[in-house]
Amino acid sequence: MIKVYLRNIVRFFTVVLLQVLLFDNIEFSGYVNPYFYVIFILLMPFESPKWLLLLMAFLLGLSVDLFSMTPGMHTSAALAMAFARPFVLNTFAPRDGYEPGTFPRVHYYGLLWFMRYTIILVFIHHLMLFSIESFSFSAILQILLRTILSSLLTTIFIVISQYFIYRR
Repeated sequence: MIKVYLRNIVRFFTVVLLQVLLFDNIEFSGYVNPYFYVIFILLMPFESPKWLLLLMAFLLGLSVDLFSMTPGMHTSAALAMAFARPFVLNTFAPRDGYEPGTFPRVHYYGLLWFMRYTIILVFIHHLMLFSIESFSFSAILQILLRTILSSLLTTIFIVISQYFIYRR
């Protein structure tokens, strides 16, 4: 169990540094921004208590907000994603439930399951983030376009990372 906690602490700092130093510098004409740090919330163990999930999402969003100088935007979006995660996991749960000791990864439940799980949660995160950033219903088409394009790019990076980092 301590091994899982240590791995998550290292993953937390790694994704924050990757987001701040690498992914925040990737931008395509102001519409496409990958937010790779959400992988931390996606890959938390199934057995994580909801309070821990929300606390970690809060700390993750706050960390990215501090470096990006976006007060509360990433925190709100990460909390929305963490709040929705248990509902999405229940929706896509296998008939027998999730096996104890497994994690939400491509290697455990397959690419199709992981893509559905990731796309929905990343879309929720990005929609919340861009809605808060715009804070106007008059730009709803721009918000949706940015959400869709950024969600696709973020999902691509997350799925690629599954094959490079988490090999069997």
